[in-house]
Amino acid sequence: MKQGKPFNSPLAGTLLSISAPQVAEIISDSGFDWVLIDMEHSAISLESVQNALQIMGDKILKIVRVPGKDEIWIKRVLDTGCDGILVPMVNSAAEALKVVQYSKYPPEGRRSVGLSRAHSFGPGFSDYVENANKDLVIMIQIEHRDAVKNIDEILKVKGIDSVFIGPYDLSTSMGLTGQLSHPDVKSAIKLIKDKCRKAGLPYGIFGMTPQGLIPEVKDGCTFLLCGVDAAILVNSYKDLLTTLKTDV
Repeated sequence: MKQGKPFNSPLAGTLLSISAPQVAEIISDSGFDWVLIDMEHSAISLESVQNALQIMGDKILKIVRVPGKDEIWIKRVLDTGCDGILVPMVNSAAEALKVVQYSKYPPEGRRSVGLSRAHSFGPGFSDYVENANKDLVIMIQIEHRDAVKNIDEILKVKGIDSVFIGPYDLSTSMGLTGQLSHPDVKSAIKLIKDKCRKAGLPYGIFGMTPQGLIPEVKDGCTFLLCGVDAAILVNSYKDLLTTLKTDV
């Protein structure tokens, strides 16, 4: 489901890390605006990503977080026919520029051409190649103190559609692992948000609970990412069991 660019309203999403097709189907049927299919921090394979995309169809905006920022991974993930990618650990303008070049066909980039699901395995080739450069959502993850230091130059790179803030890795790079309420971490996150708003670039952020993300909506966040499928299952089953044992 192409939401269209620019993104003018908050989008509610969740993270998919389990390759079971039922999970992809449940997420896409639940009414989320977008989903982040995570290849960076899960065991999900490229084949499973493509299967999930086929299951979800056009019901939801489908963004894949690639395992790394190299050309081969970006090319292979885009060929699955996803709506866009999120590239982790982009720490400089040079790296951001490479992401854009790897993601766009010439003359705007250097993405190579090959038949795949993105091209409907052939019949949709011309239409896809003609429109991919403007339709694909290219997101970069700002999650390191070096990226914060270089944020002004990174945001000047043309072709980036959105920034996603990674608070946990950011805190780790600052020597404050998991201390998201630490003044220095909060200050760095605020700086990223302020810079994105000034540049007119949508940004996103992750939260484990809806309560934690409600203030982000009021703060101007566009891509709200709430919860991880595995953690939701674990917590739901624990709550169920706790209630059951308490009441028995």
